[in-house]
Order: sequence, then C-alpha cells, then structure tokens
Amino acid sequence: MPWIPRGLHDGVVTTRYPRRADGYGEGFHAAVDVEPGAAVDDRAYAAVTACPTDSISIAGSTTGGRLHLDRGRCILCRRCVDICPRAFRFTSDFEVSTQQRNHLIVPDLEEDDATLARTRDELARRVRILRRSLHVRHVDAGSDGADEWEVAALMNPIYDVQRLGIYFTASPRHADLLLVTGVGSLGMIDSLAETFEVMPEPKVVIAAGVDAISGGILRDGYASSAGVTDLVPVDVLVPGNPASPFGLLHGILLAVGLLKESRGHAVRPSTNSKASVEPK
Repeated sequence: MPWIPRGLHDGVVTTRYPRRADGYGEGFHAAVDVEPGAAVDDRAYAAVTACPTDSISIAGSTTGGRLHLDRGRCILCRRCVDICPRAFRFTSDFEVSTQQRNHLIVPDLEEDDATLARTRDELARRVRILRRSLHVRHVDAGSDGADEWEVAALMNPIYDVQRLGIYFTASPRHADLLLVTGVGSLGMIDSLAETFEVMPEPKVVIAAGVDAISGGILRDGYASSAGVTDLVPVDVLVPGNPASPFGLLHGILLAVGLLKESRGHAVRPSTNSKASVEPK
C-alpha cells in the first residue's frame, strides 16, 4: 500500500482557504489587470486590435483616454501582456468572482453603491439557510471540457470542498446551487431551463468561466447563446478560461454569503458565518 508512506511523507495537503490565505498559486496567471492611468499609445492600440474577444476598450479621447479590460470576455491568451506589458499584467489574485457584471471590468467603473448594497443584501437574505450545507448541481451547457476538469478538482485532496459542507449531487431536485459552464449551446437551452425550474427554493446560480459569462471566443457562433446569463437568472459570475478551482470555491462561498466580494482587497470570512467555514 504505497499511499501510506506517501501520506506520511506529504502530510496534510488540503488548503486552509478560506480560513487563511493560501500561497499555493502565487505564480498562477489567474486574471489580467490594467495598470491605472496607463497611457493610451500605439502599443495599447495594438493590444486592442489583437484581442480575439474584444475585451479591451478605450474610454474617452485618444489623448486622455483610459484603458479598460472586461474579464467577462478575457480568455487569458496573454496577447495584451506581450504587446503592451506597461499597461497589462497578470495577477495571481483568484478572488475575482462578483455579483455584478460591470465589476468584471478593470479598472473599476463608477458604481451606484446603493444599488450594489441592495443586490448583496437581497442575495444574502435569500441564501442564508444554505450556509451550513450546500448541494451543487453542475450543468455543462456547451463547454470545451476545460471547465469540467477544474470543477472535478474541487473534490480532490487539495481543495476538498466537502470539508466546508459543499457536496455535488446528480439530481437538480436535491440541489441548492446551479453551477453552469459552457457557452449556452442551443441544444441545452431547454434542459438548462428545466434544471433551474425543478430546483427547490431558495436556489442560487453561478456562471463559471468566460464561456458561460459571455460566450468567450465562440460568442458569435451559430450554435451558441453567447453565454448563459440570458438563459437563467445568474447570481454570481466567476471569470477565467477556465475558472480555477480556487476561483470556483471563492464564487461558491460568495454566492451563499460566506465571503464578501473582494474588489481587489483581501477577503475574510463574514463574522456572522465563521462557524460555517470551519472544516467539517
């Protein structure tokens, strides 16, 4: 039984996240950031032109404009980073899930704080009962398979989501959270809608990965719906191509109110839910 000496040698490999920060992926390219105040020059325009999903835009005049990048479209192809490293860079911050579509645009756009607060409070009230135990139904709505590898990783010894009371279920009638991946292929529209309808209340929906958020590179395809946000009422968006296991875990905990949206800052468990994120 070789797993016994291996286990003794490796020790505990399971992450302590979200109770404490995890340095497991410090060198991981989780998302692309835009340097605030970066000048719009020829290289920046070249990056805009080279982006295969039109995720980069320039707001304002040509001389005083601001660069923006939509993580809901970015497929992490790194073209912008290679062409214009002064303005674009990778970040290892995986806590980029959000409840608002415009929060995926960096640098931040102007926001209506009152509207954001109402959205967060409404979701928190609706899912409060789910914080002790959560059953997840995953639906592939036209994924290329990469998202499924990351979802499956949530159950390996490193992430071990069952320690947080998170379980995957095969039946939508037993599910509290609908985790959707893929571009929203036309053949899955009815099945996705039926899955959502038979889930008991309260329920929450996560669009995982750029394909599910916007359709990604296939958003204009003849057989896709440019994402699933118009097919089911999405509560949380998890960017990435594909979304990493840590990113997915952050999105799930955000969806049920166990973590607050980071917006680029360190995330800590909510004070009223500390017991809910203790390992089981």
